[in-house]
Amino acid sequence: MTGKKHVVFDVVGTCVSFDAFYNRINEAIGNKLLAHNITARFFGFSWMTAAELEFTFLSISERYKPYKEVITALFYRTLFMAGIEDPRSFATDAERDLCVQGYSELELRPGTRDCFAKLRDAGFTVWCLTTGDTRRVRGYFERAGVDMPLENFISCDSQGVAKPALAAYRPAIEQFAADDVKWFAAAHMWDVSAAVKVGFRGAYCTVYEKEACAEIFDTKLDVLAESLPEMAERIIAASQ
Repeated sequence: MTGKKHVVFDVVGTCVSFDAFYNRINEAIGNKLLAHNITARFFGFSWMTAAELEFTFLSISERYKPYKEVITALFYRTLFMAGIEDPRSFATDAERDLCVQGYSELELRPGTRDCFAKLRDAGFTVWCLTTGDTRRVRGYFERAGVDMPLENFISCDSQGVAKPALAAYRPAIEQFAADDVKWFAAAHMWDVSAAVKVGFRGAYCTVYEKEACAEIFDTKLDVLAESLPEMAERIIAASQ
């Protein structure tokens, strides 16, 4: 007889979209970027990607820094890499801070509420594993009116380690009983494939990345879906 049923979600990128971040960049420096044939969306993606790289490298070399500090520091470097020869005359610190603020204004994807409801109705406990500060990340759910108890958040910040280091996932899976049903759900293929390595069953949603690029991850996933509600339905079906 199996024990309890759990689904651990990644938050930012999975339950939460980056649209508000891109929109804030567009409001702050969008016209300046377009003058250089750079869209706010592509700059935002490039900036986040650069920040995630440095954040991860700092973490694995045991010099962990909170993500907000890292993304703030990478602003001008990313502008330079985008082709802006003199980034500090192109944008101000105040404009940078407005762009960074957009990261705290992210909103839940429309399907998140339905996804959580389906899982809870089927007897699953929903958890969130995040790299960010749990109170800030919980704010995404509170603003959308979606119930997500603070005690069901697990943060890598408390471990001083970043995903996808396997040590970031182990505290989550180790709090469940051996006979529990344990899923990890994400819209980042690198994230869910790492969670599978520590023992979670994997559910991947293409809502963010569109292309799974499965050929480089070499991971068997139990669920692949195009939307969060569909992913919930497939998790429920695969757990019966």
